[in-house]
Amino acid sequence: MSETAPRNNSHCSIPDDPDQSTYRFIIVAAKRARQLQGGHRPVLPTSSKKSTVIAMEEARRGLVKYDIQPDVVVPEDVPGIDQI
Repeated sequence: MSETAPRNNSHCSIPDDPDQSTYRFIIVAAKRARQLQGGHRPVLPTSSKKSTVIAMEEARRGLVKYDIQPDVVVPEDVPGIDQI
Protein backbone atom coordinates (compact mmCIF):
# COMPACT_ATOMS: atom_id res chain seq x y z
CA MET A 1 0.00 0.00 0.00
CA SER A 2 1.13 3.50 -0.63
CA GLU A 3 1.97 5.73 2.29
CA THR A 4 -0.03 8.96 2.22
CA ALA A 5 0.44 11.93 4.44
CA PRO A 6 -2.40 12.63 6.86
CA ARG A 7 -4.74 15.36 5.79
CA ASN A 8 -4.40 18.73 7.44
CA ASN A 9 -7.54 19.17 9.53
CA SER A 10 -6.57 22.43 11.20
CA HIS A 11 -9.67 24.07 9.73
CA CYS A 12 -11.81 21.58 11.68
CA SER A 13 -10.19 22.02 15.07
CA ILE A 14 -12.18 23.41 17.96
CA PRO A 15 -10.31 25.85 20.20
CA ASP A 16 -9.07 24.48 23.52
CA ASP A 17 -9.50 27.81 25.29
CA PRO A 18 -11.22 27.16 28.66
CA ASP A 19 -13.15 30.44 28.34
CA GLN A 20 -14.76 29.20 25.13
CA SER A 21 -17.27 26.41 25.13
CA THR A 22 -17.53 23.92 22.31
CA TYR A 23 -21.26 24.54 22.11
CA ARG A 24 -20.75 28.31 21.74
CA PHE A 25 -18.13 27.74 19.04
CA ILE A 26 -20.51 25.55 17.04
CA ILE A 27 -23.42 28.00 17.34
CA VAL A 28 -21.28 31.00 16.36
CA ALA A 29 -19.76 29.13 13.40
CA ALA A 30 -23.19 27.94 12.24
CA LYS A 31 -24.67 31.42 12.35
CA ARG A 32 -21.65 32.83 10.51
CA ALA A 33 -21.99 30.09 7.86
CA ARG A 34 -25.61 31.14 7.33
CA GLN A 35 -24.45 34.73 6.85
CA LEU A 36 -21.89 33.61 4.29
CA GLN A 37 -24.52 31.57 2.45
CA GLY A 38 -26.73 34.65 2.44
CA GLY A 39 -24.15 36.69 0.57
CA HIS A 40 -21.81 38.18 3.19
CA ARG A 41 -18.15 38.26 2.28
CA PRO A 42 -15.54 36.24 4.21
CA VAL A 43 -13.21 38.15 6.54
CA LEU A 44 -10.26 35.92 5.65
CA PRO A 45 -8.82 35.33 2.20
CA THR A 46 -9.50 31.67 1.49
CA SER A 47 -9.38 29.15 -1.29
CA SER A 48 -12.31 27.19 0.15
CA LYS A 49 -15.77 27.63 -1.30
CA LYS A 50 -17.51 25.92 1.62
CA SER A 51 -19.19 28.38 3.94
CA THR A 52 -18.92 26.04 6.93
CA VAL A 53 -15.14 25.70 6.58
CA ILE A 54 -14.73 29.47 6.24
CA ALA A 55 -17.03 30.16 9.20
CA MET A 56 -15.23 27.65 11.45
CA GLU A 57 -11.86 29.20 10.65
CA GLU A 58 -13.15 32.72 11.31
CA ALA A 59 -14.69 31.63 14.62
CA ARG A 60 -11.56 29.69 15.63
CA ARG A 61 -9.40 32.78 15.06
CA GLY A 62 -11.80 34.98 17.02
CA LEU A 63 -12.78 37.13 14.04
CA VAL A 64 -16.53 36.66 14.55
CA LYS A 65 -17.95 39.04 17.13
CA TYR A 66 -20.90 37.94 19.25
CA ASP A 67 -22.74 38.87 22.45
CA ILE A 68 -23.57 36.42 25.21
CA GLN A 69 -27.17 37.01 26.22
CA PRO A 70 -28.41 36.12 29.69
CA ASP A 71 -30.71 33.14 30.05
CA VAL A 72 -34.38 33.93 29.70
CA VAL A 73 -36.40 32.78 32.71
CA VAL A 74 -40.16 32.55 32.40
CA PRO A 75 -42.00 33.31 35.65
CA GLU A 76 -44.35 30.57 36.86
CA ASP A 77 -47.35 32.87 37.39
CA VAL A 78 -47.77 33.84 33.72
CA PRO A 79 -51.26 32.83 32.55
CA GLY A 80 -51.31 30.36 29.67
CA ILE A 81 -47.73 29.16 30.23
CA ASP A 82 -48.85 25.53 30.35
CA GLN A 83 -50.06 25.79 26.74
CA ILE A 84 -46.52 26.27 25.37
